[in-house]
Amino acid sequence: MTDAIQAALDAASSFIWGPFFLIPLLLIVGVYLTVRLRGLQFRVLFHALWLALVRRTEKGGAKGDISHYQALSTALAATVGVGNIAGAALAIGVGGPGALFWMWITGLLGMATKYCEALLGVKYRRPDSKGEMSGGPMFYLRYGLAEKFGPGSAGAKLGVVLGFLFALFGAVASFGIGNMTQANAVAGQLESTFSVPTWASGIAMVVLVGAVILGGIKSIGRFAAGVVPIMIIAYVVSAVLVLVVHVTEIPAALALIVTDAFTGTAAVGGFAGAAFIIAMQQGMARGIFSNESGLGTGGIAAAAAKTVQPVRQAMVSMTQTFIDTLVVVTMTGLVIIVTGAWSSQADTGDGALMTNWAMTEAFGGISPALAPVGGYVVAISLMFFAFTTLVGWSYYGERCLDFLVGRAAVLPFRLLFVAVVYVGATSELSLAWTFSDVANGLMAVPNLIGLLLLGGVIVAETKKYFSDPDWKKPDLVDARNGD
Repeated sequence: MTDAIQAALDAASSFIWGPFFLIPLLLIVGVYLTVRLRGLQFRVLFHALWLALVRRTEKGGAKGDISHYQALSTALAATVGVGNIAGAALAIGVGGPGALFWMWITGLLGMATKYCEALLGVKYRRPDSKGEMSGGPMFYLRYGLAEKFGPGSAGAKLGVVLGFLFALFGAVASFGIGNMTQANAVAGQLESTFSVPTWASGIAMVVLVGAVILGGIKSIGRFAAGVVPIMIIAYVVSAVLVLVVHVTEIPAALALIVTDAFTGTAAVGGFAGAAFIIAMQQGMARGIFSNESGLGTGGIAAAAAKTVQPVRQAMVSMTQTFIDTLVVVTMTGLVIIVTGAWSSQADTGDGALMTNWAMTEAFGGISPALAPVGGYVVAISLMFFAFTTLVGWSYYGERCLDFLVGRAAVLPFRLLFVAVVYVGATSELSLAWTFSDVANGLMAVPNLIGLLLLGGVIVAETKKYFSDPDWKKPDLVDARNGD
């Protein structure tokens, strides 16, 4: 029975994440939104980074629960995970160096998609019965489509159905990709690197996760803002050290990435070679899986931000995709390529082992005594990345369940989520991994339909915001508008 379920889930996952369904759909929507917004993600990126990392918060009494920066950190907590290390490395091992090029494409187009999700998430958010903000695809599907087509219309009814489906898939996915698989990754790393029994790491995670998420979004926001920047900077600095050691190989690596994206490259060490379609499929699938642009989760985190301007929070939110894919994933990809791990270690079939080997070789090149440091960098980074993903996804699942059932379900959800962490840490999860892939992919379908149907709303809000000649001076704009 289990084998039959696994086979069915494998088939569903292969179709959903294959070259004929979700990948082209996400690509088409990303191109469409980029064109309609006239490449906004390229034009305002530096201002968006200034809002996110320097200004950080709105002044005055803006509605919301957490600051711009905390909302961004929460979104990064959920997306910068195992996929940034193991997933990116495996994609290059299977698809060749060109897969990194297609990950870049998903990041560049995904910034526009993430911008749109966040804008709509803030615009159509609603306070729950305790006054906390709730938003995301389930809200802009229900309320946005009703506003566009009129209450009681076929479009409004479609929005109700799509909103329900997104919330259902999101609640389910939060226990899979957002919980058990992440807890399993942390426990596995602690056991293999430090010989910590899985039951012990499971108990420790239950305590730590409970301490963070039982306090709600404000507690999650404070945790994410404190931990996420440190873990990202530490990993990037470690990767940069590797690249310094292999600095002479970087130009050739960049050339290989571009040429292999369109031609495919035969690798050594038993690797059969990567055709164009494989490189594209692997890069796109892993890029989307990593930055979640198109899945709709960014709109949930954005809705909690204290802001009076949906466009402003949307700019902040799109930097999450930039940081996740164009910074962190790029670091992993370049390390895998310049060290040769993409070919010599591809037959391991394990992205974490590939990255571990690459880091160990590079640090050993500095000094043999430093070789073990590379392995510790990967192990510790994986643990932190997976743990913060777990915390971030708890909020996504909570908001989805709040939409489906109401605020009364939030505390039981948090308690169940914490308990399931132990199950994930101590169990074999082949079914859970595949099931989470399916649920994760299914979240994107209603969200992408909503983004296409509400494209006019997105463009109108964007034009209105940028029509103000002082849009680069948010304090002045807010003071003039009385916000």
